[in-house]
Amino acid sequence: MRLLGLIVASALALSSAPAYAQALPFHADPSAREILPGSTAVPAIRFLTTADFPPFNFRDASGELVGYNVDLAKAICDEVNVACTLQAWPWEQATDALSDSQGDALIAGLDMSVANGEKFDFSATYMALPGRFVTRAADIASFDPDALAGRTIAVRKGGVHEAFMQRYLPDVPLHEYDTELTGLAALKAGQVDAFFGDAMRAAFWLNDNLDCCGFAGGAYFRPALFGEGLSIAVPAGHDAIRHAIDWALVRLKDNGVLDELYLRWFPVGFY
Repeated sequence: MRLLGLIVASALALSSAPAYAQALPFHADPSAREILPGSTAVPAIRFLTTADFPPFNFRDASGELVGYNVDLAKAICDEVNVACTLQAWPWEQATDALSDSQGDALIAGLDMSVANGEKFDFSATYMALPGRFVTRAADIASFDPDALAGRTIAVRKGGVHEAFMQRYLPDVPLHEYDTELTGLAALKAGQVDAFFGDAMRAAFWLNDNLDCCGFAGGAYFRPALFGEGLSIAVPAGHDAIRHAIDWALVRLKDNGVLDELYLRWFPVGFY
């Protein structure tokens, strides 16, 4: 199952958009230091991905495989100092290809579900997916999540972000919409006071609507509701590859490469 929903088409243009000052993600445990396996244990890393998941992995106008995950895979190999290959598979075949030893690691947003956990091990999370409020620009400075009584909040009907609101802010009136995009459009039109939903998808919408709206308040991380985030899958028991990837992720955060990749591909930050 795909971890993330369909990304809006404007995400394809994000790599060339200007970056804005923003908070940067940090998911690695600063006290954890994986031991890098020797070169004989990990002579190369064969990454598998897909080509239909912008801005993480997709083909540009020239047909080249590009995206955040593509750049991250290359950076991991550079950090570990091993040969690196990247091969794109159709989504419905990618997990089978990993199980059949067609590659060493899958970097494509595979859900860390119980079923997938029986077949694969996962690296540390390299990107979590918070929920956030979006308001019209004039309301950002005065927004207070503890003072929402009498205000209406747009949510996707039946989604995890609606469940969050019902659990933690049960007295706040909700307006349900079939999709997040229709909820955001209602906010822009002044039909609701705020929107609450997946921050990353909202960021893609904001990229085209910065004159209207923006994030308000902080980011909410609830793995039990919003998922564990993005990590890299390896076949179960392939510990040397997993340790090498986890070691590289800590190093890439320490040396600023993860931050640079985040700013490159997500100029409207969602943290």
